[in-house]
Amino acid sequence: MLEHLKGGGVAQALSHKQFRRFAGGDLVSLIGNWVQRVAVGWLVWELTESGTWLGILAMAELVPSILLSPLGGAFADKVDRLKIAIVSLFGLMGQAAILTALTLGGWIDIWSLLVLTGLRGCINAWSHPARQAMVPSLVPQENLAPAIALSSVLFNTARFVGPALAGVVIARWGVGHAFFLNTLSFMVFLLVLLRLRIPYGENLKRKRQSLLAQLSEGYRYVMSHTGIGPLMLLLSTSALLVRPVSDLLPGFSGAVFNTGSTGLAWLTSAMGLGSMIGAFSIAQRGHVTGLTRLAIGHTLLSGGALIAFAFSPAFWIAVPVVAVASFSITITGISCQSLVQNAVEGELRGRVISIYAVIFRAAPALGALMIGALSEVFGWHWPMAMSASLCFFAWLWARRRQSVMKAALEI
Repeated sequence: MLEHLKGGGVAQALSHKQFRRFAGGDLVSLIGNWVQRVAVGWLVWELTESGTWLGILAMAELVPSILLSPLGGAFADKVDRLKIAIVSLFGLMGQAAILTALTLGGWIDIWSLLVLTGLRGCINAWSHPARQAMVPSLVPQENLAPAIALSSVLFNTARFVGPALAGVVIARWGVGHAFFLNTLSFMVFLLVLLRLRIPYGENLKRKRQSLLAQLSEGYRYVMSHTGIGPLMLLLSTSALLVRPVSDLLPGFSGAVFNTGSTGLAWLTSAMGLGSMIGAFSIAQRGHVTGLTRLAIGHTLLSGGALIAFAFSPAFWIAVPVVAVASFSITITGISCQSLVQNAVEGELRGRVISIYAVIFRAAPALGALMIGALSEVFGWHWPMAMSASLCFFAWLWARRRQSVMKAALEI
């Protein structure tokens, strides 16, 4: 398993040429993705001014994630992961191009937006497991922990830069041009993947199994593992209770603080900044020691920060508070991902990552739907605060199992 590094984790991960190429292309694509995500959220709010619809659009990827991500993970354990990533990226670029054409042409409505969001979820169900499972093939094993964390740094850097860029693009040229920018970002990443080489391919013993048999094996493995199973449950709780805040920011910006698309960009960028700092702090560690404790502790801290955000009396208070919440949410998420990648057997990596992906995408969407629907009745403050307060019970449950989880994960 992973060896403990003595600092300089980021520099060691970036010393590998093929990983640098992958990371650079991924960063460009991720920035485009966040530009599109902010634009979609604001477009939904402009079309409906409904918290329920914000939740519904967040849920649009839920069903594809549940149905297809496990299949995507099993497929990634059977087929060349780079080829899967290239084909799925073509599909994502096509989705963004269609969205651009409909919006600029004035033909977009909430139903076509819903369908295209669902299509994106279908494609991502195949793309995400393959791309995440490629990272161990781009760096040597001793650099895997910082490489995984650095991937999250890039994600959250994009989460900071993308919304700020989206705010400028939407304000000056409209949401259609934001979608066009995302289309271009996919083209850049596609060119990178077409030239990518795999220097540290895992020597996997691929069994002759049906996809159904592979899926069953993956789920059994997760549930029986003394570290990965409880960790996935903790991640599920965090994803359901606190991660939905990012999908509900248009409601807080539009209905609570009355700051419009500019306020939405500020809030989303603040979350991105907090996440970027959290991700970089994990990446610089260069090892997995202590990550179990961090994952559990920051579950509680993120809940407390979101309670403070829900009752923030002014926008200028809400911005730094939501950044703190995002910092803790990210620490929990990256710690969980790094621990899973560290402990999982290579032959099951794609399937276990796909289960992680289902939780990471589907649980926040489900939480956003529930909190968004409750906001129609009780307003925006109490539903968010009550959801965040339940993190205390998740922390208490995990804290009692911390030593057993640590022994199974930090190896």
